[in-house]
Amino acid sequence: MNVLLLAFIIFLSLIFAILTVTSAAGLLYREEEDYGTAYEPKTLVIVPCKGRDVTLKKNLVSLKNQAFRDYDIIAVVDNTNDEALPTIRELGIKYMISSKKYKHCSGKVAAISTALSKAKGHAVCVIIDSDVECSPSHLKYLVAPLKDRGVGISTAYPYFNPIGGFWSKIKMVWGFVGNGMMESRITRFGWGGSIAFRKDLIGKKELRIFSNAISDDIAFVHFAKSKGQKVAYASRCKINVNVDEDRKSFWEWANRQTALSVLGNRKLLYVGISMYAASCMLLIFGIVLSVLLSPYYIVLLTPFIIGLYKNQRRTKKHRAFVLFSSFLMNFIFLSNLIQASKMKEIRWRGRTYPLVNPF
Repeated sequence: MNVLLLAFIIFLSLIFAILTVTSAAGLLYREEEDYGTAYEPKTLVIVPCKGRDVTLKKNLVSLKNQAFRDYDIIAVVDNTNDEALPTIRELGIKYMISSKKYKHCSGKVAAISTALSKAKGHAVCVIIDSDVECSPSHLKYLVAPLKDRGVGISTAYPYFNPIGGFWSKIKMVWGFVGNGMMESRITRFGWGGSIAFRKDLIGKKELRIFSNAISDDIAFVHFAKSKGQKVAYASRCKINVNVDEDRKSFWEWANRQTALSVLGNRKLLYVGISMYAASCMLLIFGIVLSVLLSPYYIVLLTPFIIGLYKNQRRTKKHRAFVLFSSFLMNFIFLSNLIQASKMKEIRWRGRTYPLVNPF
């Protein structure tokens, strides 16, 4: 065998070993923490709204029908012309207008800051995005971990339920990587679409810092960790984000999400590019070598088979599509990371924000 070919195969084998161990560890090791549902303090649910989400009314109704003892819902909109407001009024949900004094942050952070600055008498605050559809037990499972003073924030993660075509289904599969990250404390993050914290996490000082942030979830994680508190994953929360994407909207969303993740932790960029570039190389040459040299080289695809198995466990439907698309995701993630590394600003719900980390 050619020496260069042999060296390359050894290199691929090293990548294979690392990715197989990583994939298998994610399959075998999941940190499950059951906090029960006994903790139900007076809770304020803040829903930042801008425009009409795909299933806005259904989402807001799901929040009104929570099996939780004592909670209030407040929606926050930019102005009285917002498209979401007729639905908010129809459902009898209280609302407020986002304060104009918060000028150096995202619209969502301004909405949350407005509600937090006026909230009184609530022990716990919950942020729920207006595109989230919750099960009736969502608040119970999300708030319960906060009875542990060692927990700073509690978060859930959604199933991106495709109600559209190809790109909606791609978003569903894209989201599965988040499920895997949530299952380990090492890679866990706060997902801003559903996050809960005790009111004392955000004092006057923290609110001043928070009101200059672009990403609310990065800020909440920072405040928790700065106080030596951990992020709890409320894995029993069952929530959907109903999605109807086209090619343009998917890539804008995926690149933006990746850019915000990198903003919160720059190491993710270098680790992610290295990992996904190696994965793409292994996939391509695993297929090439098995076709041109020996079918035994198909063993190099083991990490992808494990990943496919995990995705099949996570999906609720479209299993054939998941089978096909799972092999494409490494290329999509790599592209997202490369694009994110070049982004200086993001566009979010009609507004443009510079990518600046205030911490």
